[in-house]
Amino acid sequence: MFFGSIPALVTPFAGGRVAEDTFSSFVEWQISEGSNALVPCGTTGEVATLNADEHRQVIALTVQTAKGRVPVIAGCGTYDTAASLERIRTAADVGADAALCVVPYYNKPSQAGLAAHFLHLAEHSPIPIVVYNVPSRTVADISVETLAKISEHPRIVAVKDATGNLGRVSDQRLKCGEGFCQLSGNDDMALGFNAMGGVGCISVSANVAPRLCSDFQKAMRESRWEEALKLQDRLYPLHAALFTDASPAPTKYGLTRVRPGFPEDLRLPLVEASADSKRAVDAALEHAGLI
Repeated sequence: MFFGSIPALVTPFAGGRVAEDTFSSFVEWQISEGSNALVPCGTTGEVATLNADEHRQVIALTVQTAKGRVPVIAGCGTYDTAASLERIRTAADVGADAALCVVPYYNKPSQAGLAAHFLHLAEHSPIPIVVYNVPSRTVADISVETLAKISEHPRIVAVKDATGNLGRVSDQRLKCGEGFCQLSGNDDMALGFNAMGGVGCISVSANVAPRLCSDFQKAMRESRWEEALKLQDRLYPLHAALFTDASPAPTKYGLTRVRPGFPEDLRLPLVEASADSKRAVDAALEHAGLI
């Protein structure tokens, strides 16, 4: 259902509000550069700082601009099952193709609780669900066995795996089945991830380098592994640089370099990237041939 380079879109702000025209232009650029799907309202989109109206607004803008050319996977996860379901229904109402739902954070549910959470969402969701497992942010970590159990539900179709454990790709492939879609949540591991059975990456770097990330994923789909390795080497410093400060601050700075005039504004508690981080981003962009 999903594959390739899938940017986790930043949300541009201006004057404290979502910069609609900038965002629509950004989405159009992403599609023209070869992105295979779009994720609005994820971590990189500062979803934690968006109110309910803005959440709906950003997803709707993405859908309206995409016009069905690529799927839209809307970030909808919270640590409250009822609130997550409400966000999923909102996303479906404005035309999203699927919902990306993070493992519930803060309240640290058990594996039984995680299974109950996702199965409740799946049972009542009007659109497919992509499970987002990122233990470094959520503390809770959905086990391979629990993922296999919930993947039996027809509306739980994929996982965004940001565990940093490449061995899980094979384990999940064996337990969830070859038809279950696995997407990397770590740009720097996407090459190994796909070699082990993954089919794409929900990417931070694709915000800044959509064409290179798309070419990289396409090379792997076509088994051009030598070319993919060269693109990995070209992109690797950027993958690292975009996390030299709290994300997405370095990414928004990078966008000011490749798309002059793009607003660098973030919402508190996030602040502008440090000078050292900006220097790292500049060096990485030069290494990639983007500036």
